[in-house]
Amino acid sequence: MTSPSRFAGKTVVITGASRGIGAAIARRFAEEGAAVLVSANEARVEEVAAEIRGKGGRAAAFVGDVTDKESVAALYDTAEQHFGRVDVSVQNAGVITIARIEDLTETEWDKIMDVNTKGVFLCCQEAIRRMRKHGEGGRLINTASGQARQGFIFTPHYAASKFGVVGVTQSLAKEVAKEGITVNAFCPGIIETDMWAYNDTAWGKLLGNYKPGELMAEWVRNIPMARAGTGEDVAGLVAFLASSDAAYITGQTINVDGGLIMS
Repeated sequence: MTSPSRFAGKTVVITGASRGIGAAIARRFAEEGAAVLVSANEARVEEVAAEIRGKGGRAAAFVGDVTDKESVAALYDTAEQHFGRVDVSVQNAGVITIARIEDLTETEWDKIMDVNTKGVFLCCQEAIRRMRKHGEGGRLINTASGQARQGFIFTPHYAASKFGVVGVTQSLAKEVAKEGITVNAFCPGIIETDMWAYNDTAWGKLLGNYKPGELMAEWVRNIPMARAGTGEDVAGLVAFLASSDAAYITGQTINVDGGLIMS
């Protein structure tokens, strides 16, 4: 259940917020009273901000590149210009490609690592600077993956990038803990998103010429809760980690996957 005022007076920055998990997180924070700066590398993010404003929420959009240091600084400048400060930063931007090892290119490797790991680092670095300015702590929440728990076939670059997110999370959590800034990560499982539609098709071709939807259905049968997750399922966890109820939780990586991986 959402609270219309839990994050009143707070500003939340969310990357990768043009669709899927990121957009659901933005909507959840707005519903609970936060001002949200939604960001992505595509103009579609403007639609998410407009939707939130249309429902009475406070939102602005920023189109940028999490792998570019100047663009990341401009993102947080924009948040401060619109809403005065940064209290919560959700590093959600991520990409994936799927290929046999002999076909996996160095370009693919570099892109996945740049967006998924370097992007998290750059955003955390800039968010910490802004949180230190107002001296009242803050929350950093990073999107990892089930592949931060165990790598999967045809995606060594993606698994490496997400294991890296966990490492960044733990290291920063230790560095900023005494400043009241918590740093946590979460591992989404099989979630109903555009990325998982791509996963179903790409893995399906490589694992046995599955028809669209067949591989996803097979995977879902292995989930103890017997369903794929939704962006709203993930957003509930993220909102908790950003709340005062999670003030004594830091350096943790939490699965949100219906029980698929228990560790």
